Amino acid sequence: MNISQQFIEKPVMTTLLMAALVIFGLFGYSTLPVSELPNVDFPTITVSASLPGADPDTMASAVATPLENQFSTIAGISSMTSSSAAGSTTITLQFDLDRNIDAAAQDVQAAISAASRQLPTNMPTPPTLKKVNPSDQPVIFIALHSPALSMSEVDKYAETLLARQISTLNGVAQVNVFGSQKYAVRVQLNPAQLAARGIGIDQVAAALASANVDQATGQLNGPTQATLIHANGQLMTGAAFNSQVIAYRNGAPVRVKDVGRAIDSVQNNLVANWYNGERGIVLAVQRQPGSNTIEVVDEIKSILPAFSKQLPASLSLDIIYDRSQLIRSSVADVQTTLLIAAVLVVLVIFIFLRNLSATVIPSLALPIAVIGTFAGMALFGYNLDNLSLMALTLSVGFVVDDAIVMLENIVRHIEEGEKPHDAAVDGAREIAFTILSMTVSLAAVFIPLVFMGGIVGRLLHEFAVTIVLAIVVSGIVSVTLTPMLCSRFLKPAKAYRPGGFYDRSERAFNAIQARYERSLNWSMEHRRTILGIFFLSLAATVGMFYVVPQDFIPTEDQGMIRAQTEGSDRTSFAAMSIYQQKAAAIAARQPGVASVMSFVGGGGSRSGTNTGTLLLRLSGGDRPSADEIIRKLRPKLAALPGINVYMQNPPAIQIGGRQSKSLYQYTLQGLDQDLLQQSAMRLMNALAATPGFLDVTTDLDLSAPTVDVAIDRDKAASLGVTPAKIETALGAAFGTEQVSTIYGSADQYYVIMELLPQYQYMLSDLSRLYLSSADGTTLVPLNAVVKTTAGTMPLTVNHQGQLPAVTI
Repeated sequence: MNISQQFIEKPVMTTLLMAALVIFGLFGYSTLPVSELPNVDFPTITVSASLPGADPDTMASAVATPLENQFSTIAGISSMTSSSAAGSTTITLQFDLDRNIDAAAQDVQAAISAASRQLPTNMPTPPTLKKVNPSDQPVIFIALHSPALSMSEVDKYAETLLARQISTLNGVAQVNVFGSQKYAVRVQLNPAQLAARGIGIDQVAAALASANVDQATGQLNGPTQATLIHANGQLMTGAAFNSQVIAYRNGAPVRVKDVGRAIDSVQNNLVANWYNGERGIVLAVQRQPGSNTIEVVDEIKSILPAFSKQLPASLSLDIIYDRSQLIRSSVADVQTTLLIAAVLVVLVIFIFLRNLSATVIPSLALPIAVIGTFAGMALFGYNLDNLSLMALTLSVGFVVDDAIVMLENIVRHIEEGEKPHDAAVDGAREIAFTILSMTVSLAAVFIPLVFMGGIVGRLLHEFAVTIVLAIVVSGIVSVTLTPMLCSRFLKPAKAYRPGGFYDRSERAFNAIQARYERSLNWSMEHRRTILGIFFLSLAATVGMFYVVPQDFIPTEDQGMIRAQTEGSDRTSFAAMSIYQQKAAAIAARQPGVASVMSFVGGGGSRSGTNTGTLLLRLSGGDRPSADEIIRKLRPKLAALPGINVYMQNPPAIQIGGRQSKSLYQYTLQGLDQDLLQQSAMRLMNALAATPGFLDVTTDLDLSAPTVDVAIDRDKAASLGVTPAKIETALGAAFGTEQVSTIYGSADQYYVIMELLPQYQYMLSDLSRLYLSSADGTTLVPLNAVVKTTAGTMPLTVNHQGQLPAVTI
């Protein structure tokens, strides 16, 4: 049976078949999304919940635990981690690789609804979910800054307008706002003035809530027309709140300004962000697992020009970091390598064949095989990424092998005197089965990679299938197009006239062949020596396998360095801001660093006024590598007093959903919290003392200062005060409690109640704080029903799989 004969006899059919393969390949290439690596993201969902004023233990027990109990019943969860800090809880759920993220999100939402009755009733909003991996690197950072506008005005454009537009785009999972300065009215009270007028702090909260309302007021319906009723129940500014009456004493009104002040401020005044030393707002966009980075970034950039036209002249918009640029340049480098490899293969074929027509025939198999592979890649939904292009680059060397074998056998028949057509038929009949066996054997080598499981299998699956597709297409081309071209374009042996180049190269090849023959004869005469060299090389290979360092994926310079900063436990926001700006200034002076984004108020696996983040964008062109810049910056930043800086070169693939200050994490779990903490500290100290480890730290912080409030329940009951009322009063005084909401035309803003700043650090003097009794007729001083002592507690409480956990 001669597979190739029909294609030799019907050249038009063969040409159309190859043309169709090229057309489908070119169309497939135009539809292939560009990515850095194949999609290896675990389907990940993050659930966030907030309870302002709650300590980490309360968040872990009252919020995280009920949610985790419900989430544990969802099928397909590979890992569940949670981190509870002051006022916030974040739970990260990672699902099996084959789990559909949309279906998983529905199950998670149902579990949140089931747990809602077990959650605290005073939570301002129910828990929310995002299809995002919190440890994944944002795909783009956008900064808005202005030397003239207030930070709340800048935040309005950044968080209220731009962030919402970006959130609606396909593939966007979450827009994190660094340095959020959303407008709010802060009502700051003087406890001495409240005590002098006999007003309980809980009464102020109730008065403010009732004074600012936005409710339905109905309409007037007459016989001929209807008229809407609109009441100005809302207070929109701090000045309006200052004049609001909160109580009457001795027949005279007591206004907010009589017992404190109301100011135009921001919701969270304990966070700040700087871009190149100037205050600003930074948006960090994270993509959904499985979405294409370049497509997401392109969609974001498409809306920026129209948005920029709406900005005031004094407000600037800058792209700090664009991850798609690295991906594009990386893919372009691999594409260039692929073209160079193809040119070199064709050049080698010409050097050895020394015949232009004979060189063109097998060389055509190379572009057709590569272009045809693109059609298969598009059919399977693959990306044009570094691994798929590397697979094509590696296949360049052997996709022409089949065509060369076919050509060589046909040329042999021509040299024996046959006509090109007959030689093509006879040569193809003899070699076609051999080519098929070569194709199958080469493809079989990569079949185990196709069925490999886990994240490594997902990473290499596209690589293996791409090579198999290239091999199969090259085999098809070799038994169809190659013999047909040989029958048409090769000349009979008597018509071929070797030239000078042929003669010179033939003498060189003969010399090489003679030397090889002498080395072969010597090897046959010294068999034991050759056998000994073989075993030595085998032993050296095994030895070097154990000596060579092992890692999951090589580190890559992505043009960015991420650093987490941390002050001592008692560091205030103001002091941490000074330390942070000093660290940012040192980083900005480092050669190779183009810009610095600095954020205070949270970072890494912990949140608080003593933590922060540094993002260093590296310059292009000739500069030291990211790892080299980290090595040079580490001693400079380590010399700064009062702050620790943990730098890392972010990897291309993030494994796990827990944020950390380092690239490698080790998590300990246990039922006994005290024993777990002790074991974690011993392990951390042992690792820190081991050579080769740098910046060893942990997310465990046991020494956050606290004031423990012990309620005298009997005394409180006798005075008509409940524990709930006591904790509500403490939250209103020191927890920046949200007492009301202002509904604006574009957004809603909070009314926050707290003590004046000079009283926010005086919890020991509780005699000035009063709360009303159950019947509301008498006032009870807070220090009459509570006692305070100094203590410590963890700054964060972490769980993994419903068990207490510590990550090192």
